[in-house]
Amino acid sequence: MSELNRLLKELEGLNADLHEKDFLLTWDKSEAELKSVLLVAESLRDLYRNNISARCFESGLAISNFRDQSTRTRFSFASASNLLGLAVQDLDETKSQIAHGETVRETANMISFLTEVIGIRDDMYLGAGHTYMLEVAEALDDGYRNGVLPQRPAIVNLQCDVDHPTQAMADLMWLKEYYGGLDQLKGKKIAMTWAYSPSYGKPLSVPQGIIGLMTRFGMQVSLAHPPDYDLIPDVVDVANKNAAESGGTFEHGNSMEDAFKDADIVYPKSWAPYHVMGKRTELLRAKDTDGLKQLEQACLAENANYKDWECTEEKMKLTKSGKALYMHCLPADITGVSCKEGEVSDSVFERYRLETYKEAGAKPFIIAAMMLTSRMKDPVGLLGQLAKRGTVRKIG
Repeated sequence: MSELNRLLKELEGLNADLHEKDFLLTWDKSEAELKSVLLVAESLRDLYRNNISARCFESGLAISNFRDQSTRTRFSFASASNLLGLAVQDLDETKSQIAHGETVRETANMISFLTEVIGIRDDMYLGAGHTYMLEVAEALDDGYRNGVLPQRPAIVNLQCDVDHPTQAMADLMWLKEYYGGLDQLKGKKIAMTWAYSPSYGKPLSVPQGIIGLMTRFGMQVSLAHPPDYDLIPDVVDVANKNAAESGGTFEHGNSMEDAFKDADIVYPKSWAPYHVMGKRTELLRAKDTDGLKQLEQACLAENANYKDWECTEEKMKLTKSGKALYMHCLPADITGVSCKEGEVSDSVFERYRLETYKEAGAKPFIIAAMMLTSRMKDPVGLLGQLAKRGTVRKIG
């Protein structure tokens, strides 16, 4: 358990307090708080690898509210909840009174009587997902303040229109492991680039999460996309500010090749233009089916102008020593495998396939760390107790 002791000693030295705080945006957290989540996640992973139970809840619910489709994040949330001893209950809005007009304020309280954590994914509507989470948070504050709720559940953002903190933090945890420490990330160049996809409407939150977080740790972040495929301007401003404060750099251009040049890490990922997501939100809210079909066709035609924005062997040769680490939140659009033409060539993806799986494997521990730090007052003491208790997780 020497590794766990090292992690707990470092965690104690941070003196960060995330107790009774939601985790909505990474840039709302201090550097010490972000590091604390990483260290708790690593501690939980160490316990798991040593076959020691991390169950710190004897009872309680973790509510899973996915307003969009998901595989990795949905199962990561369930895994994290189970790891800590919480039972998962899905909130299917089509099977609830929400379908009959129940308000957010009422729903938030009705699902929270014996609930410890609410995980929310709401990334379909630009300008709405993060706002919805804030509305739920306000309703929970009101219910707890007025004695309706015995405790105020924590909210974990499982992806919204602005940020994808569990993905970005899992990516950071993977990079920390891959390079041997956060200090080793300083000066490393990461190319966060748009890539062609034969679909449209993909959220902006992954690239925004990456530029908003990696600029916190002194990295050289290069954002590249075709003209008109901009991200939310406020988030780009956050990345500029973070880079200036951390001693890193942030550059913003329209060339995938320039971004890949001498990069240590590449992250080619498709997303819809900022203005398109805004228009899509208006059409979705108006239930304008014909308008949505027209917008989709126009966007797919625009995407087709940039099929050369693909992570190929040729472009990988532009990276540092031709050996940059390839990253993706998955699922990737793989040329010749999952689609005719896509984000990444089959040979590049296959070479880094196991690395992307390991990248994804950090997410259950990151989510569990966000849960634990929000609900437990003394993470260092608790993790130490779990190790000392030594309850075997799996017999045999």
